[in-house]
This record gives sequence, structure tokens and C-alpha cells, in this order.
Amino acid sequence: MVTSGTESNLIANTTNSATYLSNTVKGRTSWNIKTTTLAKKTINRIRGIVESLKISPNPEKPMIPLTIGDPTTFGNLKASSETMKAVMEAVESGKYNGYAHSQGHEAARRAIAKYSAHQSSEEIKTENIFITSGCSSALEYCILALAERGQNVLLPRPGFCLYQTLVEGLNIEVRYYDLLPEKQWQADLQQLESMIDDNTAALLINNPSNPCGSVFSKEHLENILNICEKYYLPIIADEIYEHFVFPGSQHIAVSSLSRNVPVLSCGGLTKRFLVPGWRTGWIIVHDRGNRLVEVTAGLRNMCCRILGSNTLIQGAIPAILENTPQIYFDEIIDVLHENAKLTYNMLKQIRGLNPIMPNGAMYMMVGVNIDQFPEFKDDLHFVQEMVNEQSVFCLPGSCFEYPNYMRIVLTVPREMLEEACSRITQFCEAHYKVDNSIIESNLLNETY
Repeated sequence: MVTSGTESNLIANTTNSATYLSNTVKGRTSWNIKTTTLAKKTINRIRGIVESLKISPNPEKPMIPLTIGDPTTFGNLKASSETMKAVMEAVESGKYNGYAHSQGHEAARRAIAKYSAHQSSEEIKTENIFITSGCSSALEYCILALAERGQNVLLPRPGFCLYQTLVEGLNIEVRYYDLLPEKQWQADLQQLESMIDDNTAALLINNPSNPCGSVFSKEHLENILNICEKYYLPIIADEIYEHFVFPGSQHIAVSSLSRNVPVLSCGGLTKRFLVPGWRTGWIIVHDRGNRLVEVTAGLRNMCCRILGSNTLIQGAIPAILENTPQIYFDEIIDVLHENAKLTYNMLKQIRGLNPIMPNGAMYMMVGVNIDQFPEFKDDLHFVQEMVNEQSVFCLPGSCFEYPNYMRIVLTVPREMLEEACSRITQFCEAHYKVDNSIIESNLLNETY
């Protein structure tokens, strides 16, 4: 078939157009949509470990979860009437339905500055306070403002697993410094110092500690500050439990001791006021030498990402902080302290366990001498089978990068906690194996 010149030109133009389009059109050629590196690397270690356990609670025994770090779970610890009234008044006023300043309402920040005056020998300025969506958001902002890819952050071990989640998702290296159980969970300062290099962006301390319940002494904090001053290292201080301190111990804000080391202190309403679901936290920048000018500007930028935290709760903050009576807080501490003593006294009688009495917060770490429970290969297996046999669930120490321990939450009702400890006793006695070499050694000693 012979084509005319016009037809030939048309075919040629069509072919050229198709070729041009195939070479110039850009975009996906299929529904191959992938998630980001940040999303892939954002992993909650507790969730991953707990979901890997093969748990089937004993149907003959009601479940007692000693895992949940929410003090409101069991209903025995409640927010004060003053706290509830403050929120109702904020709602009814109609003044807090719109956006606030990205750092938070001025009145709320003034109230936080007054409430936190003990953290500094100087006046805390409202421009150095950032209200956030919970203390976890405060921690995230601090990390984002101080560290970036290629740098490293020093985190405590054992420590709250969210720190790792926040850091590793950003491709920032985690370096763990150890807390020493034989020294009431003080930091191993020599090891801590050995981990610092030119790329270390910050040291994070958690005082009082989750999961340890430890409270650092003044001397220990000063030793930490000396290291940070030597290496020009800022501190992120997670002090959400600063008021959860048992009789005989005292919490000292690290910022109150610092002369030259800048401190970003993270706190909030969450734990002390028993309202974790209200997601109200804050950052206070303590920077006597104006060394965090850029970081403070960065925090302001971070606050603009979500345009500030819940304004209704911000409106209630001044009344909550001013009107909640001390007797309310004292009663909460009494409950936690009594629960800690009960748990410690019961568990220290159990062969193969080594509870460490806390000085604050809401947790207790319990050492498990896994060699004396040969049926179980590790702490994960131990807590899994304790659920299956006794329906008592404790978080394994591996959740906190500290194997052969388990964490117990102390906010449960007393009778439930006592029952849990009784079941733990039964479980351990059923699976404990006497070390025959020790017995033989003792017999030989007695013989000779």
C-alpha cells in the first residue's frame, strides 16, 4: 500500500510525539508507593517486644497488668477536683477555643514559670517556656533542635524506650551510658565520659527515673555537670517525675546546680496531676550564658509545626498550678510509697529475685537471676510464662535495654498489688532451681 506524503508526515509526527512523550513524561509507572525512612525507623520497642510474646493468660486467674505507665488505668488515682474545675471554667469561659501563641498562652507560661521557680536561681522568663503536646513532644522538640543526622545522643540504660524511638527515627546515633543497680542506679560516670566525642549533641538524663525509680543526689548531679562542662555538652533533663519523690529523698533540678551548662528541662501536668491523656507538657530553657540562642529559635520553629498544644488545657493551667492543694499531692505520694514498700518487702523474700527499692517515680526494677530459672532462656521468656501461668504481666527488662530484669508499676490498687506479688512468689517457687554446686561447696566446708 502506498501512502501519500500527507499521510506519511502524519504518521511520522504521531511517532515523534509518542517518542517525545515517553522521554519527557515523568512520574510513577506503577502504584509503587513507599514510606519514608523516618517512618520505617520509628519503632516503639515496648510494643515490638510485647507483641512478640506468646501470651495466653490463665483463665482461672484474673489478669493483673503491672506494665502500664498510666496512673489512671485502675481508677484508684484520680485528678483533683481543683484540676477538673479549672478545665470546666476554661471551657465555659469561651476564651480558649481559638489558636494560642505557638509557644503557649502568656498566662499559662507565666504560671509555669512561677511553678518551676525552684529550677533556677534566676527568674524564668516566659519567652524561654514552650508548651507542648505532652512531655514526649517536649523531648522530641529538644532532640530535633539539638541533634541531627550523623550526630549522637547519650541515653541512659535502662531508660524509657521512647528516647530510642525519637532518636533513631531521625538517623541520629544512640549511645547508651549505664545506670548501676548496685549504686542505686547512679550513672557510670567513667563509661559515660568515654562515649563522648565531637559528634555528641546532648546528654539526656531522666531524674527521677523511668524505669528505675531512682533519684540522683546533689553530688552525683554535680559530677554529671562537670563532665558536660568539660565537653561543652548541653543536657536534656526529663523531669516529668520531679515531684514524685518518696520520704527521705529529695529531687534537685539539675538546672538549679548548673553554672555554665545549658539545660532543657522537660515537664508537664501528665503524671503529678494524673491527666496523661490531656497531653500537656513543656520545655523550660535554662541558659545563663546565652549558649542556646540558635536552639531556642529552633524550638520556636518546632512549635509552629502543629501551631501549639491544646488551648483549653492551657487556659486551665494557671488555676491548676495555683489551686491544687499540697495535701492532694501528699496523698498520691503516700499511696506510691506504701505500694513500693509492700512490693519490695514481698519480692525480696523470693529466691531468684532481687528487687531494688525505688526513691521516687512509679516503678520498681526487679532483677531476675535467670540462671536459677533454667526453664527460661531469658527475661522475655520468664515474663511470658508468668502471664500464662499466673496472669501477672510485668515488662521485661529488655524493653529498657536491660535484660534479666523486669519492671513493676506501683500505681495499682494495694490489694491487687499484694495479690500480684503472691502469684509471683508462687511462680518463682515453682520454677526455681537450687544451685547444687553451692550446696556441695557448703557441705564440703562443713565437713572440713
